[in-house]
Amino acid sequence: MNPVRTTTAIDAPTRAQFPILERQVNGRPLVYLDSAATAHKPLAVIEAEAAFYKRHNANVHRGLHTLADEATTKYEDCRSRVAEWIEAHGPESVVITQGTTAALNLAARGLAHTLRPGDEILLTEMEHHANLVPWQMVAGEKDLTLRFVPLTRDGRLDLEALPALLGPRTKIVSLTAVSNVLGTINPVAEVAAAARAAGALVVVDAAQAVGHMPLSLAGLDADLLAFSAHKCYGPLGLGFLVGKPEVLAEIEPQYGGGEMIEHVEWQRSTWAEVPHRFEAGTPNIAAAAAFPPALAMLSTMGLAAVREHERRLVAYAWEQLSAVPDLRLLGPADPDLRGGLISFVDQRIHPHDQATLLDEHGIAVRAGHHCAQPLHRRLGIGASVRASFGVYSRTADVDALIAGLHSAREVFQT
Repeated sequence: MNPVRTTTAIDAPTRAQFPILERQVNGRPLVYLDSAATAHKPLAVIEAEAAFYKRHNANVHRGLHTLADEATTKYEDCRSRVAEWIEAHGPESVVITQGTTAALNLAARGLAHTLRPGDEILLTEMEHHANLVPWQMVAGEKDLTLRFVPLTRDGRLDLEALPALLGPRTKIVSLTAVSNVLGTINPVAEVAAAARAAGALVVVDAAQAVGHMPLSLAGLDADLLAFSAHKCYGPLGLGFLVGKPEVLAEIEPQYGGGEMIEHVEWQRSTWAEVPHRFEAGTPNIAAAAAFPPALAMLSTMGLAAVREHERRLVAYAWEQLSAVPDLRLLGPADPDLRGGLISFVDQRIHPHDQATLLDEHGIAVRAGHHCAQPLHRRLGIGASVRASFGVYSRTADVDALIAGLHSAREVFQT
């Protein structure tokens, strides 16, 4: 799984690859604990994007000149690298999008024509809005029913409820691989097996999983899988919908224009082959050219080592945060069941105030509902603080967070 990977340690030389970590914020060294929102970019990625504009800038697939050939080669090389990375069925199984949200919208909108009134879509109570709102839109238009896998008290999926939720009307099961709030690593393969037995397609939001742990399309037995480059150390504005060829062939294009067509007449058009039929207009070529260096970095580190690094950080952070009075930690306590993030609520300070005060110490965390309002309401809270880790994170960052939490309480005299 995930070829060409070694198991080198994640250490100080890794941090040296990320120039932004050298800066100060509010006179303090930057402590970046918001990698779940976007990961920082290694110098190799930054230089690759700059090099594209310096040496290769041209549009793809259209020109007959040297720069166009070079741009097309780099763009398609990204597609091939992602196919290998995620163990897809070949480059033709990788659709390049603007991000996970665009990929999930394409999946929902593109499959809508296969659904009939009364059909059911099964989601979970921990979904990001990107894997909830598109299905709501389709359900409203097609008179479908949305159902949800509930949560256990410790923030895992209640799999005992799954058999009653799956039935002959269930056509699609769409779930997150790792919750961006609870940190829960979901048993996607187990859910997929149950969905397949019921005759449903399986869509996976892997935004918080790809690049953080060993993972493949085949291993999950998913029909479609979405993720973003920027959450695994690549550029912004680039994402992917990876799928089984027969499922991608069922998806209808959602944008019309140049590049996605085969033949155009005044009254009708025919589509290009998959995946190009989904990629209308000029794509983010520079970002695609800059993503392979991020994959190369992760390949050198080894995803097993990356996963172990984040698991150890989460275990340490959970222990330290648990020692802070009146702090409610969300999600399972077992680090083996968690991705590289922890969300919490300080019973004494509002999350927004907490994040603002931490920023004064150079500590970047996320505060709010993290694009998961229904989940927060399900938990009985309006917002939370989220600390999330990357390959450049250290236990010293956790120590700084703990010190910052105590400092915030001194400000509020609580």
